[in-house]
Amino acid sequence: MINGRRPKNNGGIVHKNAVDNVNRDLDNQNFDSEGESGRKHLTGREVEHLLEATKGGRNEARDRCLLLLMFRHGLRVSEACRLKLDQVDAESRVLLVARLKGGLSTTQPLRGDELRAIAAWLKERTRMKVPDTVKTFFVSEQRKPWHRSTVNLLLEKHSAAASLPVIAHPHMLRHACGFCAKLLP
Repeated sequence: MINGRRPKNNGGIVHKNAVDNVNRDLDNQNFDSEGESGRKHLTGREVEHLLEATKGGRNEARDRCLLLLMFRHGLRVSEACRLKLDQVDAESRVLLVARLKGGLSTTQPLRGDELRAIAAWLKERTRMKVPDTVKTFFVSEQRKPWHRSTVNLLLEKHSAAASLPVIAHPHMLRHACGFCAKLLP
């Protein structure tokens, strides 16, 4: 840091794919005195660091599954909090995304790492003995549906643990989904 700003670094590193190239470009941006250039998304690398920060935590399975699904499927925080058990079909490898704000609800495929995260969370959720009346996929330690403010606090905690250059908020994961998808060939 120089005078509260992150210096520009043009180290000439060659990256293997488009995501790394964009991550490099974003890493090389000059930041304003607030510490951030006003971007509204996380890079693929920052999402990886965020997921790594969940390891060893008290609610590792839940937190990892939540962050991964929010990122990969561009879920709004309210969509994630309202996600129901019957919307996640691990057997058929699909997620029914019920969009809010007039968005188009869709069925989206689940990848292998998402299925593993879902299986780990469902195993933990079963161990918690969540009442049958609670149909939401993600629940708190009190076995109740999550509130959006809880997800905000979770991201704040994991952002700090991951030493991200920003304090991530849930909508940054949604933007990251679209941002990273544009980079794929």
